Amino acid sequence: MRKIWRDVLIFSASAVSIPLVVLLLIRLTPKPPVAKMEHALAVLSEAGKNKADTYSRKLYNEAKIFYDSAMINWQKENKRFIYFRHYDRVIMFAELSAKKASEATDNSISTSSNLKIKLKEKIDTLNTLAAQIDELFNTYPLTSEIRNRISKGEILLKEAEIVYNKGLYFQANRKLTDCEYLLNESYEFASGNLKNYFKSYSVWKKWVDRTLNESKKNKDYSIIIDKFSRKCFVYLSGSKKYEFEAELGKNWVGDKRTKGDLATPEGMYKITGKFDGGKTKYYKALLLDYPNDEDRQKFRSEIEHGSLPASAKIGGLIEIHGNGGKGIDWTEGCIALTDKEMDLVFRIARVGTPVTIIGSMVDLKDAVEK
Repeated sequence: MRKIWRDVLIFSASAVSIPLVVLLLIRLTPKPPVAKMEHALAVLSEAGKNKADTYSRKLYNEAKIFYDSAMINWQKENKRFIYFRHYDRVIMFAELSAKKASEATDNSISTSSNLKIKLKEKIDTLNTLAAQIDELFNTYPLTSEIRNRISKGEILLKEAEIVYNKGLYFQANRKLTDCEYLLNESYEFASGNLKNYFKSYSVWKKWVDRTLNESKKNKDYSIIIDKFSRKCFVYLSGSKKYEFEAELGKNWVGDKRTKGDLATPEGMYKITGKFDGGKTKYYKALLLDYPNDEDRQKFRSEIEHGSLPASAKIGGLIEIHGNGGKGIDWTEGCIALTDKEMDLVFRIARVGTPVTIIGSMVDLKDAVEK
């Protein structure tokens, strides 16, 4: 800088014209790095648009720090006399800022793209799981706690899809993590309960085989209630003749144990009474011989072993009756059909017609694949 002033003085002293002196002073004035700073700011802004503050936070923060350093140094130089200003450090920090911001943009695009793909896969997987839970357990009597967890998981899944579509992938990931835990845990619990229920399948199969053999032998009607598929099958001479939707007790999984447990019993029964008109509170009804001898024996055994209190009652009045068609399990343990279907079953049934109630006519694998 001293050399600059020496040149200026020499030049002035040599009686050169004033305009030339002015031109020389302008030429020697340090130029502020406006273009460098504008470029750094533009690259930093582009990084922000690509959400580098979220997906490449470290690089983005470094770029911001370098840009702030450039600004601070620029302000410091601007306070000095114009010919004493040096912008080397300003330029250095501006270039570093632009470099880091560019890296942050590239990294953010790559990270968010990979995350987007992974989250889409997780969303698809959890939607499949939610659909499977709904298909298998929509009408399955689960505890209110498990139902609430499934419901909460499904809500989180919908919320995750919404924020995912907005590009808020970290938020989506947090919701999907919570959703995954709730749905997987609920599915494992429900599946375990279902597997345990189907342990009785070998017994159910024996009952079905006996019922169909008797129907074929006697060339008569028999009725089979499949609780898992919610079906009422009517057979004649061992061949299926009719198939109806059935509605059951609210807690139909497992055998009926006590009065008021809202469970539909399982076993081989017979019709003991036919009621219509004012003889039943339903449209029509077929009374079953529940509890039979086997039911009473199991009930007494549970009392003796303490799995039921001594005050427990075995219950009764299990029927196949009308007023069905509600689409839900609502009875206190009976089997409900629509009135039109009840007309047909009531007409062909007689006192003594076998009614076998089972969990399922097929094993668990076939039941869940239907």
